[in-house]
Amino acid sequence: MSRDRREKPLTYADAGVNIAAGEEVVERIRAAVASTTGDLEVIGGIGGFAGLVEPPPLRQPVLVAAADGVGTKVLVAEAMGRYDTVGIDLVAMSVNDLVTCGARPLFFLDYLATGKLEPQKAAALVEGVAAGCRLAGCALLGGETAEMPDLYRGGEFDLAGFAVGVVEKDEIIDGSAVGRGDAVIGLPASGIHSNGFSLVRKILEVAGRSYSDPLEGAGPGPVGDRLLVPTEIYAGAAAALRERAEVHALAHVTGGGIAGNLARVIPEGLCARIDRSRWLVPRLFDSLARLGGVEPEEMFATFNMGIGFIAVVAAGDADAACRAVHGAVKIGEVTEGDTRVDLGF
Repeated sequence: MSRDRREKPLTYADAGVNIAAGEEVVERIRAAVASTTGDLEVIGGIGGFAGLVEPPPLRQPVLVAAADGVGTKVLVAEAMGRYDTVGIDLVAMSVNDLVTCGARPLFFLDYLATGKLEPQKAAALVEGVAAGCRLAGCALLGGETAEMPDLYRGGEFDLAGFAVGVVEKDEIIDGSAVGRGDAVIGLPASGIHSNGFSLVRKILEVAGRSYSDPLEGAGPGPVGDRLLVPTEIYAGAAAALRERAEVHALAHVTGGGIAGNLARVIPEGLCARIDRSRWLVPRLFDSLARLGGVEPEEMFATFNMGIGFIAVVAAGDADAACRAVHGAVKIGEVTEGDTRVDLGF
C-alpha cells in the first residue's frame, strides 16, 4: 500500500519512542532532583534545556570535571530487577575521581539510554542518582533520557555520568608533594564497587551459578544482592582527611586495582610499598577467587580487594588520618624505588 493510502499515519511511537513516557519520568523524578541542591545556588529547575548554577566565591577557582559509567554492573541490576543502587554507583565513579585533586563536587549530570522507556524503572534509576548526589554533597543539575529501540533490546539500558567540581588553584592535590617516609592510608571499600564485573560475570557463568544463588563463604543471601552494594562515595572522607592531615596525594581504586591507580600519583623514583597483611580482604573476593580459580595477582590487578580509596599523607599525620575516617588504616609507606607501587608479589 502506498504511503498516501495508509489507514493510520506513522508516528514516533510506531518507531518505538514514547514521548509521553519520557514526560512521565520527568514528573516522577522532580522531587528527587530538587532534594539534591543543598547549599548550592541552582538557578531554574528541572525541565529546561540546560542547568544553571552559581559557583561559590573563590580566590582562584579551578573547575574540575570527570565522566564515567557503571559498566556491566548494569547487567546484574537488570538480572536482579533492582534499579535503586546503580545510580549511586554512577555518581560515585565520577565524584571519587574528581575529589582526588582536592575538589569540592558542585553538580552532576546523568545520561540514561534504553531500548524501551519504562517510567517506573527509569525513575528508580534516576532516584538512585539523586541519592548518590546527596551523599556526595552535589546537585543533580540535569540529565538526559534517550529511548533507542534499534540500539538496545527491550528494557536494556546503560548509564553515563558527568561531575563538575571546583578547587582553589593553590590547593590542588596532584601527588607532586609525595616524599620518602610518607604514610599510605587505605579507606575501606563497600564491596566490589563498579569495576571488574566482566570477570565476576564470567566466573559465575563458568561455574554455572546464577545471581540468585548464595556464594559459599560470602555470607547468606543471593550473591546478586552482594554484587549490587553501591560504590562508596568518598567526597566527605576526602574532605575530612584534608582537614586533619597533610595530604600529598589521593587515589580512587578502580580498574587496575591498588597498584594501577596508586601508581598514577607516586612520583618517579619513589615506591609505595604496600603491606597486604594490614587489612582483611572481604570474603566476597576470596569466594570469587576460589570459585573461578583466579590467582591473587589477577585479583589485585582487577578489583579493589577491600581498599576503595587511598591517601598519601605526611608521616607524622598517619594516626590523625586514620582517626579522620572510620575504618581507615595505614597500609604502607613511601620509600625510594624504581617501581611506583610494590604489593609484595
